[in-house]
Amino acid sequence: MSKILIVDDETDLVSLLEKHLNKKGHEVLTAYDGQRGIELARENPDLIILDIMMPKIDGFEVCRAIRNSVPCPILFLSARQSEIDKIKGFSLGGDDYITKPFGIRELMARIEANLRREERTQFINAENKRTKFHFGELVLDILGKNVNIRNMKIPLTKTEYEIIEFLALHAGQVFTKEQVYEQVWGYDGTGDNTTVVERIKRIRSKIAEVDPDTQYISTVWGIGYKWNKER
Repeated sequence: MSKILIVDDETDLVSLLEKHLNKKGHEVLTAYDGQRGIELARENPDLIILDIMMPKIDGFEVCRAIRNSVPCPILFLSARQSEIDKIKGFSLGGDDYITKPFGIRELMARIEANLRREERTQFINAENKRTKFHFGELVLDILGKNVNIRNMKIPLTKTEYEIIEFLALHAGQVFTKEQVYEQVWGYDGTGDNTTVVERIKRIRSKIAEVDPDTQYISTVWGIGYKWNKER
């Protein structure tokens, strides 16, 4: 059973989602405004469904407020369908973007897909006997699912960590954006390569705040990305 937080000011929609998620055996937390959503995010949900267009504090601001402290997947709901809004959602740390109106079965499928990816990551980490990998000043802690540089923890989202883990465990190997997407989001993911580009930009920015002189992820033009093996 997973704990899922729904943040949306449409009470009928929240009730509908809660009903379907309860049938699946999930525990559901509900918030009808952004401020309450921020408060409930402290209860460590396994997944957050977050509406964008809400009064006072919109979904983008909620995501910005909680993203560095809440590692779980965030699924945006919005009537906005522009590419700019989708890119903004991903750049703030969202894991999926679903436009209204949507089919309830599609949303449920995306929720389950994100939860399955979390389970796969936990399984892989449990099977990996070596728990720490060193790349110069950077330490990848598989067991703790975090990255440290000079003993300073990098505030990564769950998806950002998974990208680093995938690339770092295959250091020196070049992967296309499509391969990174399939590995992290799975074949059942519903985003596109823009998601990978935005996430890697965020990862580089966060690392640069602690270690501006070292390039851990290189862009291989015309192909994709690789984690630099030599430090």
